[in-house]
Amino acid sequence: MSFLFLFLLSLAPLFHSSSPLPYPYNTSFHIDCGSSTPSTDSYNISWLPDKFFTGGSTSVVSEPLHFHLQHEKTLRYFPLSSGKKNCYNIPLPAGRYYIRTFTVYDNYDGKSHSPSFDASVEGTLVFSWRSPWPESLTRDGAYSDLFAFVKDGQLDLCFYSIATDPPVIASLEVVQIDPLSYNSAQTGDSYILVNYGRLSPGSSQWGPGFTSDPDAFGRSWQSDSDYRAGKSESAKVITTKEKITGTEKAPNYFPMKLYQSAVTIEGRLEYELPVDAKLDYLVWFHFAEIDSTVKKAGERVFDVLVNDKNVSRVDIFKEVGSFVAYSLNYTEKNLSSSVLNVKLSPVAGAPLICGLENYAMVPADLATVPEQVVAMKALKDSLCVPDRMGWNGDPCAPTDWDAWEGVTCHTNKNGTGLVITQIELGSQGLKGYISEQISLLSNLINLNLSTNSLDGTLPIGLGQKSLARLDLSDNQFSGSIPESLTSSNLQLVRLNNNLLEGRVPEELYSVGVHGGTIDLSGNKGLCGVPPLPDCPLFWENGRLSKGGKIHLLRRGTGIKDRSH
Repeated sequence: MSFLFLFLLSLAPLFHSSSPLPYPYNTSFHIDCGSSTPSTDSYNISWLPDKFFTGGSTSVVSEPLHFHLQHEKTLRYFPLSSGKKNCYNIPLPAGRYYIRTFTVYDNYDGKSHSPSFDASVEGTLVFSWRSPWPESLTRDGAYSDLFAFVKDGQLDLCFYSIATDPPVIASLEVVQIDPLSYNSAQTGDSYILVNYGRLSPGSSQWGPGFTSDPDAFGRSWQSDSDYRAGKSESAKVITTKEKITGTEKAPNYFPMKLYQSAVTIEGRLEYELPVDAKLDYLVWFHFAEIDSTVKKAGERVFDVLVNDKNVSRVDIFKEVGSFVAYSLNYTEKNLSSSVLNVKLSPVAGAPLICGLENYAMVPADLATVPEQVVAMKALKDSLCVPDRMGWNGDPCAPTDWDAWEGVTCHTNKNGTGLVITQIELGSQGLKGYISEQISLLSNLINLNLSTNSLDGTLPIGLGQKSLARLDLSDNQFSGSIPESLTSSNLQLVRLNNNLLEGRVPEELYSVGVHGGTIDLSGNKGLCGVPPLPDCPLFWENGRLSKGGKIHLLRRGTGIKDRSH
């Protein structure tokens, strides 16, 4: 899928009442990527200095004076030294959010090579940028936006490098919106709505960040003129300053300004919106009878057609009267073309439209099951995984990308999530220890951490029944081999060249007896199985053994355990 937005998009409030209540959601972030200082723009939006990122470096566009807003001039880029996958991880309360990015290249690196990269939200691929970008996009940049649910307390916006190209981002905006907006009660919370056109016929670009016109969601609205097709290019613009009722209502809070302009034409009014095939599209139509010469039902009637399918017959006056907002929506299923065609075909009088929105309904990708995310983040910290390996965001998602470097994932048995089956991190310069949280990786088959500088004891959690191959050789692990390993289905065990000590569980040693491979050499303190030495009767791992304690108790010598 290729989700590439060339639309200039913004946020706008969706209100629908004559005297609106205060907008009930107040969580928002406006991040000036690449900037080290806070600022307030000419529209009174407060911008935070760059934060919540996992890596990367900062730069400035090559022609700063070409850009009017401060947050468009600086950027963060993610070279391969930061890993192929990097993210912004923003703490948020669970809910639905409007997310807008500004992406620009403007030859900031002097290489005259616009980058190829993907971007994901909450583990789902949403944008794909491919070089070469169109010249206007390369120089001017573009805004892209979408609506997504955040359920786990943190928004993950991640970037994935294609080849060696560093992903770039200039600004990031996140605004909490009504969770019931845009029909989520019917469509559910497992879709991301990616904006493929939010048009305000008869207007130029407006909304937060572009003009001082408000929109509670922060949406921006763009002119429709570039998307009118055929004779519709000459459509007539009509406007009003009259108050439009029925605006700014929950859950969509569509702004009054949207309904105060419209286009109309004698004959058919037609739009062509560029899209990507094989997706469903949610199309919203906005109408208001703002021509005072229309005084009764039947004077303006038209059919709405999407890709030549008749969606609805509209008589605005009949539905709501004059100067009242009226909206309807339609879902185009499994679109097979690269253009979504919208026609307003007259039945009586001339068709009229105030607003048109088109959103790709991108199904949420499978994500790593939550407890395994916890385990992998704990391992990232405990193993001191270097930045170059890109262990950021979801370990396995999006499924279109490779998992974290050295990690292999599969779908779980019931198909509801992703699980980790292999971790291959041999010879990676790791210097930490193995977190006890590894016990949460209940599907782990192969663990290879050989030839690093890991130390500490082997966690009890390594006893997963799924574990078949374990290679921890050539490290500095100490302490005893946990009995829990005997409950695994191990076929290969390499613990050689460590600092392990104490009795080797006979069940573990039997791996070699039953056709598997086991290597315990190079651990001077291990004992109890051939060819290792016998363990002392009374002392084990520097302490009195259990058998020794029993023996002494039977003899009644009164000798105390000196290990405490």
